Amino acid sequence: MVAVPKHIAAEGPGTQEPDTTSPAAGEEYPGRHREYEGRHRTDPEGLSVWATAQSTGPVQRRGRYVPESVKHPARMLPAIAAHAIHAYTQPGGLVLDPMCGIGTTLVEAVHAGRDAFGIEYEPQWSNIADANIRHAHDQGATGRASVIRGDATRLMSLVPKALTGQVALVVTSPPYGPTVHGLVRPGEGGVVKYDDRYNDGEDKGNLAYRDLTGLADGFAQILRGCATLLRPGGVVVVTARPWRKRGELIDLPSAVIAAGLRAGLVPIERCVALLAAVRDGQLVARPSFFQLQQLRKARSSGVPMHLIAHEDVLIFAKGTSPEDGTEVVA
Repeated sequence: MVAVPKHIAAEGPGTQEPDTTSPAAGEEYPGRHREYEGRHRTDPEGLSVWATAQSTGPVQRRGRYVPESVKHPARMLPAIAAHAIHAYTQPGGLVLDPMCGIGTTLVEAVHAGRDAFGIEYEPQWSNIADANIRHAHDQGATGRASVIRGDATRLMSLVPKALTGQVALVVTSPPYGPTVHGLVRPGEGGVVKYDDRYNDGEDKGNLAYRDLTGLADGFAQILRGCATLLRPGGVVVVTARPWRKRGELIDLPSAVIAAGLRAGLVPIERCVALLAAVRDGQLVARPSFFQLQQLRKARSSGVPMHLIAHEDVLIFAKGTSPEDGTEVVA
């Protein structure tokens, strides 16, 4: 396990000074996200559509992430994490990703002058996340970050108690089943898929190996821990999109909303993070090989399937009691 950043590695309960540098310290979340002047966004303040794929994922990661990062089968677009961080925090704020993978959220946080920590179950990905954090610091990133290896459904047993009520922003995404699109290369029998699994299949502890009900239950446990760690006015941002299993659409965004409600969180915004570029008023899709393959098969059989061009961005805050306005965590 890598230690959490120095300013949050307290000696015991009650020794941590409150962070007053993040937004809304002691205040309620003020509403829609603030204007973001960073390199990923060009649209005006207040829009619920995030133009996060103006460049491709590989272009966004080139030079900013170690080459091994490409092996993860479900990488978050760096621009999505960066947009959320700039929109919902200020420099010095503390960011958490409880399912951090290769550390995209952590890297974008430290480049933006925020501190961050993440939880990752799979050692392969946590090692790459560590390498990405070191690479970010080599490039001059000023924030501090670390990765804790463990099961995020047991979040509060992994994180120092001094962090309770200190996190300004959670940014994460649930897994999309045991196998995803991954990468492709030509083979003797046609196209071969590789790097398409979260692990080697031996360890079924990963949430990706659960059915939708089990995944939603596990994710609710994770969000419950996140709610405990949130500071007053803190925000949870979850990206999710539907996927197809044997032709049937699995509505993951709705399952995430239900999980958030069970965790004592309240949905406050629902935005769209584009997976397509905007050029001259038109969307330019960036589908994977397998998305195109599925689309062509479906249309040839008479099913009017369309490419997925966005991810849902589901934004939560802590719930409040209608009687006295106090925060409620289930």
